[in-house]
Amino acid sequence: MSLRNAMTVDVEDWFQVQAFAGVIPPQAWEGKERRVVASTGHVLDLFAEAGVRATFFTLGWVAERHPALIRRILAEGHELASHGYGHAPVFRLGPEGFRQDIRRAKQVLEDAGGVAVLGYRAPTFSISPQATPWAHRILAEEGHRYSSSVFPGRHAARGDGAAALLPWQADGVLEVPMTVLRSPLRDLPVSGGGWFRMTPYGAFRAGLRRVNAMGRRGVFYFHPWEVDPDQPRVAEAPALARLRHYTGLRRMAPRLRALLRDFAWGRMDEVFAPELGATAPRRMAA
Repeated sequence: MSLRNAMTVDVEDWFQVQAFAGVIPPQAWEGKERRVVASTGHVLDLFAEAGVRATFFTLGWVAERHPALIRRILAEGHELASHGYGHAPVFRLGPEGFRQDIRRAKQVLEDAGGVAVLGYRAPTFSISPQATPWAHRILAEEGHRYSSSVFPGRHAARGDGAAALLPWQADGVLEVPMTVLRSPLRDLPVSGGGWFRMTPYGAFRAGLRRVNAMGRRGVFYFHPWEVDPDQPRVAEAPALARLRHYTGLRRMAPRLRALLRDFAWGRMDEVFAPELGATAPRRMAA
């Protein structure tokens, strides 16, 4: 039987991406058209069609304004996890700001969903042993059991080239890194996001098959706005940011259907249950 990979969604709206932070600051978010409910609904429909359960790393800001979306995610059998509250990179928050951010997000998510939130993913994969050596300890202290916040590899400035490719224990939290193929020349991301939209599908599929053939379980991620090709355009954003953000949006949903068909998928807490020691989400006390 083929290995199961982890399917994950970073739930944020089109105006909350870090690439647009210089032109759409958080104080401007309330005035923007919200499309996250419809786009996440599309994602949920794709998963239902394929019979796939996933983990939804959700911004507290989104959950606070759309609790019905959180209830739908859980009702359809998916795992609810935290993406922080306000999508600020962890290294910019500092230890105390990080604690406040994840505590607020966890409370909002648990209030909306009625389940314990055990997983966390940092915005823009902004945890690294060098820049944020305190992050995993704080995650454990605030009740998280696992994180998927490190992107190993030299291909990205945020990436930690020395990070292990397999899950490891870090100050009481299981860190499950994003999936890369390591080679002497460069590290190739096989994790989704913009790389998935810009890489020929056959090449991406071959990369993930190679990861599985090596006995490794992959972690795939994307955002609801990636299946929303009609989202507003941010003309003021830098040209490179716009290129990365908008390229391939119209082919994203068909590619996802193919990916869901070509591999076995599950939630983070299911796929990495041996390392976590438990699979079922805990209902909060009434």
